[in-house]
Amino acid sequence: MSGHNHSDEQQLVARLKAGDQAAYAELVEQHAGRIYNLALRMLGDETLAEDVLQETFLNAFRAIDRFEGRSSLGTWLYRIANNAALMHLRKREPTTYSLDEPLETDSGEEVPRQFFDFCCLPERDLLSEEARREMLTAIDDLPETLRVVFLLRDIEGLSTRETAEQLNLSVSAVKTRLMRARLALRERLADYFAQSATSAETGGTLPSLS
Repeated sequence: MSGHNHSDEQQLVARLKAGDQAAYAELVEQHAGRIYNLALRMLGDETLAEDVLQETFLNAFRAIDRFEGRSSLGTWLYRIANNAALMHLRKREPTTYSLDEPLETDSGEEVPRQFFDFCCLPERDLLSEEARREMLTAIDDLPETLRVVFLLRDIEGLSTRETAEQLNLSVSAVKTRLMRARLALRERLADYFAQSATSAETGGTLPSLS
């Protein structure tokens, strides 16, 4: 964060603690979109995502006097939102599909069951609407322990340490779960992208996923 931005945030925090209503509106305007998107990706339900959004800011407003500035306001809000979303997830029936057990070679190295090098695909394939839908579906199907880490780290762009702080995990646990999430997505998408590459070579078209 630049010095100017840090100074602006300090002023915003001071205004929030003073009960400035305009400051509350400014905070919501700055962060509501990303928090809603995070909650929607975690929960897959618009109504629940809206609930998490409201709970996040309500809890933040109640606790603003205890905000010490050891992290950014954005990171602090994300932590509150993540906790709220996890509470909703825990109310659901546990899934029987688990990727917590790693895929290992005889040497102990974790690898996907299938392998396809995504880097060699034409850029237009990676950016296609169909590919994006397939990727989002694959992310949604990850177990929540892996999905949350992947969303915070690779989608929202938080650092490994920030992700660990938000989830109350060790840095090594975040790295392990992120690796498992990436491997699971790579395996899930291997067939799709392999077919995409084959189709591009033969001039064929892929069937619609819609």
